[in-house]
Amino acid sequence: MTASVSVGEKKEFVRWFLKKYQMKRRECVWILNYLISHETLLNNVHFVEEAHYCPRAMIMSVTTSSGIPFRFYKGSVMTADAEKSFHDLRLHPEEDMYIQLNFQTLPPSPEYLAVLEENPFMPKYLHISEKDKRIAEDMVAESLHSFQVEQLKKQIDKAIDENNKERFLELSALWKQLQQRGN
Repeated sequence: MTASVSVGEKKEFVRWFLKKYQMKRRECVWILNYLISHETLLNNVHFVEEAHYCPRAMIMSVTTSSGIPFRFYKGSVMTADAEKSFHDLRLHPEEDMYIQLNFQTLPPSPEYLAVLEENPFMPKYLHISEKDKRIAEDMVAESLHSFQVEQLKKQIDKAIDENNKERFLELSALWKQLQQRGN
């Protein structure tokens, strides 16, 4: 796999990340600091989502994340022992390592987006096509429109029951706008 993110960009990101966030396990800080001091290793590091699908991966979480504190995956072996992952890093610097960092990224920070790579081991059935995205967006929009129509009907009925002409006229205008958007 060719590196699409430069070592410099990865170093900059890891430094930013370590300044901004507190890790659940101190070993994670040690590993990340070790990576930025070894360019050969960092060249083979890829920041991805869903790293557990990768043949060699680490998952690390910050204290404010609900994610697991630390996991290391190699082949079919999974461990929470950070020392084993550190030794594997040192002994196999030429192998690709995929790292998932669990931290609040909504909306995603530009620093994170600059180093985030597509996970090449993500199963195809988990990828969402553009067509599927459009279908989902259309369904959500249609559902929202239906909900708004039902809510508005209830409010109009209430205005009629309360004999509130002003509120009825206001809601009727909204009804007309909603009907125009729905067509």
